[in-house]
Amino acid sequence: MMISISFPSGRRLRRGAACMLAAVLASGAALDARAAALATVPTAPRVQVAAGAIEGKLARVDGVTLREFQGIPYAAPPVGALRWKPPQPVAHWDGTRQARQFGPRCMQLPLFSDMVFRASGMSEDCLYLNVWAPAGFSASRKPAKLPVLVYFYGGGFVAGDGSELRYDGASLAARGIVTVTVNYRLGVFGFFALPALAEESPEHAAGNYGLLDQVAALRWVQANIAAFGGDPAQVTIAGESAGSIAVSALMTSPLSKRLFARAIGESGALIAPIAPLTLAQAQQRGTAFAGKAGARSLADLRAMPAAQLLQVTSDQQGDADPDVDGWFLTEPPATTFARGAQAHVPLLLGSNSQEGFYTAILKQQSPTPAHYRAALQRLFGAQAGRALALYPGGSEAEVMRSATVLAGDLFIAHTTWRWMDLQRRTGKAPVYFYYFAQPRPAKRHPAPGERPDAGAVHSGEIEYALGNLDTNQVYAWTPADHQASKTMEGYFAQFIRTGNPNGAGLPHWPAVRTSGGGLLRQVIGAHTHTEVDRGAARQAFLQQFFATHASVF
Repeated sequence: MMISISFPSGRRLRRGAACMLAAVLASGAALDARAAALATVPTAPRVQVAAGAIEGKLARVDGVTLREFQGIPYAAPPVGALRWKPPQPVAHWDGTRQARQFGPRCMQLPLFSDMVFRASGMSEDCLYLNVWAPAGFSASRKPAKLPVLVYFYGGGFVAGDGSELRYDGASLAARGIVTVTVNYRLGVFGFFALPALAEESPEHAAGNYGLLDQVAALRWVQANIAAFGGDPAQVTIAGESAGSIAVSALMTSPLSKRLFARAIGESGALIAPIAPLTLAQAQQRGTAFAGKAGARSLADLRAMPAAQLLQVTSDQQGDADPDVDGWFLTEPPATTFARGAQAHVPLLLGSNSQEGFYTAILKQQSPTPAHYRAALQRLFGAQAGRALALYPGGSEAEVMRSATVLAGDLFIAHTTWRWMDLQRRTGKAPVYFYYFAQPRPAKRHPAPGERPDAGAVHSGEIEYALGNLDTNQVYAWTPADHQASKTMEGYFAQFIRTGNPNGAGLPHWPAVRTSGGGLLRQVIGAHTHTEVDRGAARQAFLQQFFATHASVF
């Protein structure tokens, strides 16, 4: 059985509407206002990294002086003969390199309207990272060992950039955390396999170049972060959507699982229904792409301009999938977690209250019980009755509620739950599970008839978690939103520091354990509290279903 569901954002998603000019201008105006408000210190900070000296800029945020470094190369440009090669060491430079402007974003189509970039254009030469660090801390000046966050953006492995406003690291840096955002290759440039690529690889691997970029960035952090005051032994990796999926993979890869001490996942894991391809499947897909591009050889493909290759992907719905290449991944992550061979580090993860919407299940049909039953029959066949018992739909209101939950589970909530459950069963460190339930408020300038979402949509938690509500001028943030952000960012900061999200002034958050017939989780919003999640039965149903049915999302 093949299942196909379309969603408005996230993994394997369709081309979104172009970014509204008014939203971009509003966000840019907010950035300009913030920049004007910063009391910039005259002396530019300099840091010596392995490849040479860099110069950043000083700024004052939330009363704290920060050092900001943008566009630091962590690997050689993956162009020409290095296209579809593992990332190579960056060349040493003489003198002092300016690190005051974000590097180019990686090659991508304009798929998502909520991505507001500060990058200097787009290029295949895109392997750059950015660092925000408190001033007054360095390798030679004590105390130097600050906790470190390395954050990987979302965007379905086909879009995104470390310069996006919502990922800005200043707020966490003002809390004493060295914060890093990383660019990694996307789409056909980051997730492409051919038999010829495997043949030329010493490891006989192909694909996963974007994930190998992340490994290279983590190795760069291990080698260089002390120069910014960071502690290489206290690195937390984090990400949202595709970034979260990457974090789950990094926890299982033999190349990376010893490069960090803690992990955070926001909506997503590389576990069914978002399972990796086999190498053979990835090579078949790559061979079909090469034929569509009119290439007769790998040399032809490497000679094509990047823009031409990108255009070939324009009608492929943005497909980009990790594969079990035998090197970065030697087996599916679910298998690694099940046998307890993953990184045994504290894990904080969760999903949102409206990861999908009922229209993804019902398509263009009205939410009547009859239409809902027919939709479940199409999705689950002989298992439709069981699905209806777990996702009931006796009235239109119940249909809308249940179909919204089902859409979110099928899209990304189930895979996140499975990651949590596997880690709590076989991991040797605490797991903290959240359910983000704060809906975004009304827009400042809504379209006629437009209303706020009833729940927290996919990716809606990012600005809350990273303390960046004010960088997003699309929404009319309320005191309740700022309270939710204060709580969520506080949890993140405490976890990054200690591996435990609890701290002074924060509602107590217990680690996952069985209680009252379910599992404890933290509902994060304006009124944060602990509750018992009793959804294990529907998650078990989906796990069994995905184990016996092919699925495409």
